[in-house]
Amino acid sequence: MALIEIVREVPLSATEAWARVTAWQRHGEFVPLTRISLTSDGFDAFTGVGRIGFHDPMEVVEWRAPSFCRLEKRGRVVTGWAELSVDPLPAGSRVTWREDLHVKGMPRFMDGVTRTSSKALFSRVIDGLLA
Repeated sequence: MALIEIVREVPLSATEAWARVTAWQRHGEFVPLTRISLTSDGFDAFTGVGRIGFHDPMEVVEWRAPSFCRLEKRGRVVTGWAELSVDPLPAGSRVTWREDLHVKGMPRFMDGVTRTSSKALFSRVIDGLLA
């Protein structure tokens, strides 16, 4: 598995930062060829063109708004979990995104590549949502 952590301190209130990073459907705006649809227990990220691609369904398994949530990745291609926390600071808030993911079929020795590319991608998402 490839564990990543992204931390951002922003001049937004914790409530506003939480609202932005949990706007699940907006995540697709920052991931190429990806659209997000809400489901009864979380959301599904479909990455591809037309019907060719893969689904990355995520279930919200813990929700403590406006400070913490945990997602479980339930896909056939990508598995793992993600945790999102927002902590108030005197001049804004700290947003922390932790994720441990595995791409099925990818050998373990490639975890470094998965980690590096995932951190770059999720940094883009978090930075875009918080801008």
